[in-house]
Amino acid sequence: PAHRCHRHPRTGAGQGLRPRKAPLTAPTGATHAVHIHRNPKENTMKTILSTADAPAAIGPYSQAVRSGEALYCSGQLGIDPATGKLPEGVAAQTEQSLKNIRALLAAAGAGIENVVKTTVFITNMADFPLVNAEYSKVFAENPPARSCVAVRELPKKVLCEVEIIAAFPEK
Repeated sequence: PAHRCHRHPRTGAGQGLRPRKAPLTAPTGATHAVHIHRNPKENTMKTILSTADAPAAIGPYSQAVRSGEALYCSGQLGIDPATGKLPEGVAAQTEQSLKNIRALLAAAGAGIENVVKTTVFITNMADFPLVNAEYSKVFAENPPARSCVAVRELPKKVLCEVEIIAAFPEK
């Protein structure tokens, strides 16, 4: 069974967290909440990251989890966190998904250059050139490994979702 933290009641992950100022790499004025979970059955530690600069999780999952030198970001939809609205068209949704990824990376003290793997989910493979055009603007140099998969449907009827894995330098 999964470890349940006493600070997160079933009704709302993220409750009980204290916001703190984001690292210098975060957008000006950004705040995020960080809570460290330790699983008593394993000798591992994970840090749950969340930021108001990316859409809140819509289910029982975290926006991002850091474990050791790796950061795992949940799939980001193209929802604008400031307005809660979904832009029209797959290109605009892809662009917003990648902005949301940048916000999660900034909350973790990382950047696009730390991304080592992406998975892109799209609802229509005919949209691949439009998605690829937006993706290549962000990952122009030294792009990470990538998978792109066409799926039947995505949450909230979005057209694109992007998830990433990032690596931090060894200490």
